[in-house]
Amino acid sequence: SLETPGGIKYIDIYKENGKVVSARVNMGAPILKSRDIPALFDSDTVIDLPLKVGTKSYRVTCLSMGNPHCVIFSNDADSVNIQKTGPEFENHPAFPDRINTEFVQPLSDSRIKMRVWERGAGETLACGTGACASIVAAVMTGRADRHVVMDLLGGSLTLDWSPDDGHVYQEGPAQFVFDGEWLGE
Repeated sequence: SLETPGGIKYIDIYKENGKVVSARVNMGAPILKSRDIPALFDSDTVIDLPLKVGTKSYRVTCLSMGNPHCVIFSNDADSVNIQKTGPEFENHPAFPDRINTEFVQPLSDSRIKMRVWERGAGETLACGTGACASIVAAVMTGRADRHVVMDLLGGSLTLDWSPDDGHVYQEGPAQFVFDGEWLGE
């Protein structure tokens, strides 16, 4: 288990020949109530609702996975001018705590492509909570199944939104980055 600002996350580690090769994380259940995201809409939930951002109108689905997300579906995620549109969403008055924004292109019922604008960071190669928000939004709007492979700029993840416990499970490859010594208690 790992304590995060978004709550405790439970992780299953998978090894081959004594080396960790992948991990599966229980990311918890999505928060769908507008006031708890927070997202300032007249509706109790924000599922495929219109929102004017800059000079364009978008259909948005908003939820929280411990942090706020706004998911927009696109026919071509690569063509989105994320450097312009990302900050417009992040700082929109509908999102008092600012928002992470996912630009999602369903490729099939079981495969999705996603780009992400993270609040305070800009476009990043991947976002675990954003991937979870994207599968939830895709399922709620009839664009994908509950089990998908999600292609991000930094690689692919496997996601499952369980109908049993309502939690989103995320699995991806593990790779050695650095080592260190834990000096905690």
